[in-house]
Amino acid sequence: MLSTHFNNKLYNKFDTAVYNVVFKKHLDSLAGKFSNPQLLANFYLAHNLEPRLVTRYFPTGGLDTLKDYVSRSEEHGFSPANFRYKQLSTLLEILKANQFKTIDEVYPVVADLELNAAESLIKYNNYVYYGVLNPRKVLSRYYVPVKRPDSASINKVLNTDNLRKLLEDIQPKSLQYVALQQALANQGQDSAKAGIEAKTILVNMERLRWKIPELGEEYVEVNIPDFSLTWFNQQDTLTHMKVCVGGAREKDYAEKLKAYAKSGNLDDKPKNHETPILYSKLNSIQVNPVWNIPVSIAQSEIYWQAVKDPYYLSNNNIKVYFKGKEVKDPDTIQWNKYPRAQLPFQFKQGSGDGNALGKFKFIFDNASSIYLHDTNNKSGFERANRAISHGCVRVEKPLEFAQIMVKDKYQFDQLRMEVNLPPLDTSKMEVFRKKLAKKSDTINVFQLKPKWFGVKKPIPLIINYVTAWSDHGTIQFRPDVYGLDETLWAAMKKFM
Repeated sequence: MLSTHFNNKLYNKFDTAVYNVVFKKHLDSLAGKFSNPQLLANFYLAHNLEPRLVTRYFPTGGLDTLKDYVSRSEEHGFSPANFRYKQLSTLLEILKANQFKTIDEVYPVVADLELNAAESLIKYNNYVYYGVLNPRKVLSRYYVPVKRPDSASINKVLNTDNLRKLLEDIQPKSLQYVALQQALANQGQDSAKAGIEAKTILVNMERLRWKIPELGEEYVEVNIPDFSLTWFNQQDTLTHMKVCVGGAREKDYAEKLKAYAKSGNLDDKPKNHETPILYSKLNSIQVNPVWNIPVSIAQSEIYWQAVKDPYYLSNNNIKVYFKGKEVKDPDTIQWNKYPRAQLPFQFKQGSGDGNALGKFKFIFDNASSIYLHDTNNKSGFERANRAISHGCVRVEKPLEFAQIMVKDKYQFDQLRMEVNLPPLDTSKMEVFRKKLAKKSDTINVFQLKPKWFGVKKPIPLIINYVTAWSDHGTIQFRPDVYGLDETLWAAMKKFM
């Protein structure tokens, strides 16, 4: 191939056995500078140490295309040096100059070009197509499946039969990514604000490179830093509303956690109510929900309220259970007899207006006991910083959310009647009145019964963390409420 390209018979003397010895030596000498030398070694051993990239893509200009893409890697926030740009450029020029007097002079240049091109291609593909970080390893509460490069995907890249198409295909093309790229290109470096905004843009470009599950045409997204929920259907927004999310962890949380581990004193335990980043599917609604109060809240809040006010539990419709059986008169419990760290009780708050979950609980499978729900504390939605919950997500318009979720007028009317709201269809008003009249002797806010409503088709949900995005051409920035931008930037800096 090289002989034909250069019209030089020197390359007809190419001795594979001699070249293989040279290649192995160069692989060993460069191993410490490559990201995965063992994978490269395995690949080339499986292909008889052939200089596949050089023979395939040097004559066709494919390696020049790789060099050009690498030279523009700053468009993604990366330094070309990450992808051995200098070595790749120099070796390409040497081979193009074709000033070799003997075939022995060719072997080290071809070997070096092959190895540097392979490393450049692998890293460029991995960084641009998958992102430089695995968020599940960097972020402590990240529960979204993320596809990462592996040996199979890397071998597929090295075996590509169309290098130009591969490089084009791996470019992120989402509208949000392109908008952030443009915003990055327009950022000046003449102010501290510009520097901060550029960092925020780079972190959010990295988030967009992560290969998370396809959300489909219709999905719900909660954006923690924006304290908002949006229901998307293709390009349309079905609803948009405020949310309250979990409060940020205490300052110096890691250090305080170490101190707590040593002392074992609950008073030393630092608070961390941050809402996790997760992916799931909304599958049902519980109307008039019961709140199974978590142990952490029981220890840090319910215990002290009960100590201070012996009637707090009954006044707030909170039932107490011991070994699965209800304690009939919880107001008589002598709380000072029980160590707070080892409370033998479980607590449940019954349905009704006083319930912390309000009238609706929106369910999706997850390992963090997180859900979306109504709230009896509507004032929280008026706050600018709405990171105030214990971790679950309070939604501003639960009835509207429920209506879109069930997608069925009859079922929605049934749901409304369960929470004592008239159906939307006024012709059913008399049925509603009779139902209430039948219950009038017994109904009160503490006797409403939980009821479940399923959905026809589970709706994808992502609880996300986005601090910069484009809104009709204007870049929106939000505060880094949990400090996750800083965590990601600390891990990303060496790649930029």
